[in-house]
Amino acid sequence: MKKHYILILLACLSLAACKKLDQEPKATPTKEAVFGTENGLKLYTNSFYNMGFLPKNSTSQDAMSDYLAVKQVPDFIREGAFGANNSSGWSWSDLRNINYFIENCTNPDVPVNIRKNYLGLARYFRAYFYMDKVKRFGDVPWINKPINYEDNVTLNAKRDSRSLVMDSVLADLDYACANLPVGNDASRTTVTKWVAYAFKSRVCLFEGTFRKYHTELNLTTTAEKWLTEAVSSSDLLIKNGGYSINTTGGVGASYRQVFTSNAPVAAEVIQAALADVNLAVLNEANWWWTSGTYGAKASFTRTFINTYLKVDGTPFTNTPGYQTMLFKDEVKNRDVRLKQTIRMGDYKRSTNGIAAPAPPVFSYTFTGYQPIKWTLDDTYYDAGALNTNAVALFRYAEMLLNFAEAKAELGTLTDAEWAATIGVLRARGGITGGLSTKPTIADPYLVANYFPDISDATILEIRRERGIELSLEGLRFADLLRWKRGDLMQQEWNGFYVPALNTPLDLNEDGILDVAFYQGTRPTAVAGVTYVDVSAKIGTTTNSQQLKNGTSGELIWMNEIPRKFTDKNYYYPIPLNDLQRNPALKPQNPGWE
Repeated sequence: MKKHYILILLACLSLAACKKLDQEPKATPTKEAVFGTENGLKLYTNSFYNMGFLPKNSTSQDAMSDYLAVKQVPDFIREGAFGANNSSGWSWSDLRNINYFIENCTNPDVPVNIRKNYLGLARYFRAYFYMDKVKRFGDVPWINKPINYEDNVTLNAKRDSRSLVMDSVLADLDYACANLPVGNDASRTTVTKWVAYAFKSRVCLFEGTFRKYHTELNLTTTAEKWLTEAVSSSDLLIKNGGYSINTTGGVGASYRQVFTSNAPVAAEVIQAALADVNLAVLNEANWWWTSGTYGAKASFTRTFINTYLKVDGTPFTNTPGYQTMLFKDEVKNRDVRLKQTIRMGDYKRSTNGIAAPAPPVFSYTFTGYQPIKWTLDDTYYDAGALNTNAVALFRYAEMLLNFAEAKAELGTLTDAEWAATIGVLRARGGITGGLSTKPTIADPYLVANYFPDISDATILEIRRERGIELSLEGLRFADLLRWKRGDLMQQEWNGFYVPALNTPLDLNEDGILDVAFYQGTRPTAVAGVTYVDVSAKIGTTTNSQQLKNGTSGELIWMNEIPRKFTDKNYYYPIPLNDLQRNPALKPQNPGWE
């Protein structure tokens, strides 16, 4: 009963915060019922976990990225399709809730150290809120107090500088790291000291590299400070957090196990969103990745798949003739994380308890590289939001990558540090070569296709590793933003190589033919074969799926719809309604005027 009372009171306080004190009803309970006990503080801060800017249990956050072909070009990168009139995200209600707590968490009846614990939690969430806003809009107003409807000064505030806002974010994170309890949450669902350090690592790497590569901000001289903070926070977590890379199940299974396990893999997962059948809190990974109608039919591009190394640690693209290699051959002897990320080889799925080979299905994929990283291997889960697997929000693997990248950007990464970070991740991928020493030769494929302005072989390889290890975890678009490589969003959506028309292919070498590509009249059907029309036109409409060389070559998808990423796309426009409501926010972000 007491918990229900306090939750109702929280709602009352939320409404009352927007009113003058002399307008509050006489019967309104005092806020001491919340702020005067540790239990009240706990119940209030529990509400922060439901805020709209936080990732929940989504496994589709990379839907807009350079390495996925999807069924529709996002409006954001389609010229003329996006503007201030359909922008979103300029919402501040969650911040008011956080600031109200911070302002009122002062009751001396609660011991100081307990108050600091909960203030640390609140300031963590405020930092998360603001990082989300800065990534999306750049300069935003810094507001550190609750706003009521009469506060015209704050309601009509101008945008503050990126430096001021991000320094404030860092101060909040430092406070959270210093004051959140040391104890580890066995459930991996709450914000702990280690979660705060993990987020600080992510934030500081983002900001340090953003300032380094976005020279137009004139903040390059401050990049080193942020990269140094990324190193120190990552290093502290790595050495003291008690986490490690999951190896249970061996090289062939331990990577994917992190993403399909119902309980978070405690060794590696720092924080996760859990599913709960009893509470009907489930995720929709299978539905999203295996539906021909519901999800984005997202498939990896061949350009990205080519970045997976061979097991000996050498680039796959050093292999003579790789450009015309068939799917069944190109996936062999590769980093075994590839096998745990896409359908290939001996992958199987179960229906009613019976397992059967499951090659890529062209009802669901445009390129042939069909993801499995988040999906469960039972067709039962395909028909709705039924998935029970936990969704990792922060992983130890990311901390290794953050540490290595920040050190490399500072020019101080040693061979020993390479071995303890990138070497460890590649070893889990079954890679045997290049684990103990930094690379010295820049891979020409990475330079030509991804990072033409980077000559440092170590930075190139860390970026390769980051793309592979963290694929489909919602971090790729932010990486492109901070590296100033948004133009990779314009890369062709290409798929595997097709040697000829009307020739069925066995994609997993199980002796059963799987798919054939044709133009014009469909060939006489072979049982079990999916037939895909790659004609230049179907009727009067251009066909979105074709072959690069006309009657052979890589599959290409949706080339007829141009994608354009220019400097303006590094930020979203401030929504038009908000800009009209508060003219002090002008000027609009460049290019969106």
